[in-house]
Amino acid sequence: MKYKIASLLLIAFFSCKGARNISLDPQVPSQSGAKPFAVNGRLKVVGTSIVNKSGHAIQLRGMSTHGLQYRGNCYSDESLDLLVNGWGADILRISMYIQEGGYETKPEYFTAFVDELVEKCFQRGIYALIDWHMLHPGDPNENTVMAKTFFEHVSKKHANKGNVLYEICNEPNNDKRIVSWSIIKNYADQLVPLIRKNDPESIIIVGTPEFASRPDQVIGNTIAAKNIMYTMHFYAADKNKPNQDTRMEFVQTALNNGIPVFVTEFGTQDGWGDGDNDFVASEKWLKFLAEKKVSWVNWNFSDSPRSGASWKEGTCPNGPWTDANLKESGKWIITQLSSPADSWGK
Repeated sequence: MKYKIASLLLIAFFSCKGARNISLDPQVPSQSGAKPFAVNGRLKVVGTSIVNKSGHAIQLRGMSTHGLQYRGNCYSDESLDLLVNGWGADILRISMYIQEGGYETKPEYFTAFVDELVEKCFQRGIYALIDWHMLHPGDPNENTVMAKTFFEHVSKKHANKGNVLYEICNEPNNDKRIVSWSIIKNYADQLVPLIRKNDPESIIIVGTPEFASRPDQVIGNTIAAKNIMYTMHFYAADKNKPNQDTRMEFVQTALNNGIPVFVTEFGTQDGWGDGDNDFVASEKWLKFLAEKKVSWVNWNFSDSPRSGASWKEGTCPNGPWTDANLKESGKWIITQLSSPADSWGK
């Protein structure tokens, strides 16, 4: 068939859901019919774990969009059907930049775009992570007014769906000045109550210092609310200090001190999401995250020219969504999404 990935026509594996066949034809749903949200329902945070409606600690695995202003034409019904039914993604991170031609230029347009993608995730039975993708400036407080307007809208509109998570500041960083955890917390302490007013239960994820890589710095000064998590971002081929082992220790230290961590963005390349892939270091990371049941989202499901994009340039918007159009990172991430099988009851 035109849309089948030739080298991976059908993956069948066993999970707690029973035998599960994943077709890589985007028009054919998973044979079990058991989508992540249907099985797990609204999620909550217990200790350092994400817990489903049955009380089981789970790990979510999924993909991030690229910036909607850059690669918004990649998220058609056909491509999303493939991502859910073929790749087996549990969650889509909807990455809406604030600057760089994003939200601040057309607030109504980008808000409607996010709304549309959240609805598409809901219809397909997966989780939607709404990402307020601030990058430059590095201090989230500089965008507080816009953030309040946006999160007031999305938290009111989507609260009843139950499949939505909120990431309120992507990568705080020292772009203009040193942005410490206390500075980020000042912003979060304004946004969290606003979201909670409309959506009392859904998980809110807060960015951490140094491009969202220091959940350990939250220790002793957490957000005073339930169902809060903190970010870790990593790029496995990044050779800048600290090294990958030290970054992993940041996560372990946070977990040891009761800080729940969500890897809302990672790549197999350098910090720009480009260059050579380091699959060895990436697999080490994902093994570590699986052991700790720390959820992750890969950057990114698009046809950006950088190596971190799953698809070759020119694939969007019409495909064909075949293995011939996949980059090496795309071929690799499919295997990580599907194996081992989702384990919702263990």
